[in-house]
Amino acid sequence: MKPTDTSNPDYFHKVVDCQWACPAHTDVPTYIRMIAQGRFSDAYMLNRESNVFPGILGRVCDRPCEPACRRGRVEDKPVAICRLKRVAADHRDDIRDRLPKAPKKKNGKKVALIGAGCASLTVANDLLPLGYEITIYEALETTGGLMRTNIPRFRLPPAVLDEEISYIVDMGAELHLNHRVESMKELLDGGMFDAVFVGTGAPRGKELKLPGRYDTPNVHIGIDWLESVAFEHVESIGEKVLIIGVGNTAMDCCRTSLRLGAKDVKVMARKPRGYFKASTWELEDAEEENVEIIVNHAPKQFVVEKGRLAGMLFDRMEYKIDDKGQIDRGRAVGEVMIPCDDVILAIGQDNAFPWIERDIGIEFNEWECPIVDEKTMMASREGVFFGGDSAFGPKNIIWAVAHGHEAAISIHRYCHDEDIRERLPRGLNLTSQKMGMHEWSFSNNYDPAERRLMPHVDLKERFKKLNIEVELGFTAEQAAKEVERCLNCDIQTVFTAKLCIECDACIDICPVNCLTITANGEEEDLRKRLSAPAENLTQPLYVSDALPQTGRVMVKDEDLCVHCSLCAERCPTGAWDMQKSTVLIPYACNELPPATRRQKASAA
Repeated sequence: MKPTDTSNPDYFHKVVDCQWACPAHTDVPTYIRMIAQGRFSDAYMLNRESNVFPGILGRVCDRPCEPACRRGRVEDKPVAICRLKRVAADHRDDIRDRLPKAPKKKNGKKVALIGAGCASLTVANDLLPLGYEITIYEALETTGGLMRTNIPRFRLPPAVLDEEISYIVDMGAELHLNHRVESMKELLDGGMFDAVFVGTGAPRGKELKLPGRYDTPNVHIGIDWLESVAFEHVESIGEKVLIIGVGNTAMDCCRTSLRLGAKDVKVMARKPRGYFKASTWELEDAEEENVEIIVNHAPKQFVVEKGRLAGMLFDRMEYKIDDKGQIDRGRAVGEVMIPCDDVILAIGQDNAFPWIERDIGIEFNEWECPIVDEKTMMASREGVFFGGDSAFGPKNIIWAVAHGHEAAISIHRYCHDEDIRERLPRGLNLTSQKMGMHEWSFSNNYDPAERRLMPHVDLKERFKKLNIEVELGFTAEQAAKEVERCLNCDIQTVFTAKLCIECDACIDICPVNCLTITANGEEEDLRKRLSAPAENLTQPLYVSDALPQTGRVMVKDEDLCVHCSLCAERCPTGAWDMQKSTVLIPYACNELPPATRRQKASAA
């Protein structure tokens, strides 16, 4: 194998599994170490560079970083990354003087953002400091989009939303509330804007057209019902409630039902538990509140008696699951009627674009989703961009933020007549963490502690009001202890071949057998000859230059390495060093308009 090119930013970026898995590539290890040091404001600002909404996402992020966390390879539970993000937001000082500011002199470009949700707000956050005039059109009476209407207050307090959204809008965005855009053609033909971004989410809940569906008013669409609750149009529900579907929206519906007076809430799942869409922690929170989750029941009919909903008829299902975990279509093995007063349908969401005419150059696919370039976020009509759920269907907030960053770069380049497919490359900094002969600037002792449980409001207290936040958050002391569980995957073991004397000291002390000195060879062969055969292909092998003594190579299996630094401490020649890898992610503010580039080139 050729020596590993560690100058490629993606090499060490991929090793930092949590940051690699985050759609916005938040530098997780760095900000949680700041939290342990009591640097809450610094941690918040580092968070905000990439995810824009630390306080919001610290409560409701779907946490793609946590399943990727390497801590899950040595015990059951990953580091509580999401909860730690909230700690930075809860304990920080006033950071308003550290926020980006819009210049008084504008750049002459105007951009319309349709929808005031997380994707549009991210675009505004990135473009306002560059001098753009931003106009936001929002159909509802307030900002936040589905973050406000579909996430219950007991999970996400309105004050948190208001504060973090105001950081963006107060930079100078022109906000039009209660202003529904009725015609994209009219907006584009008006010639007011240099670019348009659509961040309207996926606002239409899926229907379940079964017998009896329209014979009673007690069947509700989940996202519409949650919106009605959020705006206090609905304040009660029947005692017996069935939730159809097992996604995260279903979990919000069942827990909200309990707070509106329901006594018996059941979540009805068509398939076994291993095939649910809801996050594990969402299921656990619902079951803690005595929600019953019933598996293998396929809805068949709404039972309506004398105009009143009496219950639902279900087929009891059986499935065959093969060795690869693939499940078949199943078969009905019986029938059961479950009584209820109300049914809430939470079986998915669709995009809805009745206001976008189909003859203006914006192409749609067979599912009525716009055809959007995944890299540039631009639609088939130049100057029109999409992001968040409106681009590729329902995902989660952190994906919408990532889309917003990419769209902002494209809009910036588009407005300055640059190729929007070109992007500044990622950068990489490697910085030694050595503080002495055997001391490092980070805590490298392995902490065997289990994941810290989040303290909750008492079960009897949380149902008294709809807006009582259930999770209380970590104290600074609890957060510091949880941070100790991090394996510091961004602190890399960097090897200098010419300093190695092949004494095997590093190999002897490695606790996980991730190091091997051996003759080079093809990757498939080399993986078999390591101290511990590298059968997991999720990470590449780190292969050195030929060693000066024997011409062999040092090989490290990145998949096994726990970044304990023992190899660097033991090495008598300093061939191993612990170096912090910082991946530099370009944003719109890093892009330069052509005139500026020409001026810089002339000056040089």
